[in-house]
Amino acid sequence: MTDLVSHIVLFILAGIGMALVPLVIGWFVRPNLPTVEKDSIYECGEPTIGSSYIQFDLRYYTVALLFIIFDVEVAFFYPWASVFGGAMQLADDRLSTEARTQISEKLLNITPGTLDASQAISSSTALQLGWAGLIDIAVFFTVLLVGFAYVWKRGDLDWVRAYQAPGPVEETAA
Repeated sequence: MTDLVSHIVLFILAGIGMALVPLVIGWFVRPNLPTVEKDSIYECGEPTIGSSYIQFDLRYYTVALLFIIFDVEVAFFYPWASVFGGAMQLADDRLSTEARTQISEKLLNITPGTLDASQAISSSTALQLGWAGLIDIAVFFTVLLVGFAYVWKRGDLDWVRAYQAPGPVEETAA
């Protein structure tokens, strides 16, 4: 038991050492040359206005969330494209029975060689599947575009604000 504990402690110490040794070496080796530009506030491309302790423009986070949503949603295109591609191949009447069986097994996620030729997906069924998939992805993509247009119309994509230098304020007589 003591041997096991000593190995665990040794691995923990080795892990801590692997994390700390590069940090300590970097502390001593890297140059320390502060400049005004290096010490200035930087907010991911947003021009700074005032103190760094003010609330950051929330439109930037909206754009970041929009990017994440579109990035994740694009991952859903791959399974759709594989099903749609297989369905469109099966919709071809010139396809041989053997090829039709192989593609049907792939689409239905069945072990190759277990599907009988009479059980393969017919071209009319494959065409219906293809149209359903096309309509499905069109609705999906339309919802994404409507959301994008809404955010664009609200002005949330214009997160880099133009600002003017403070000038004299004209007073109007009431």
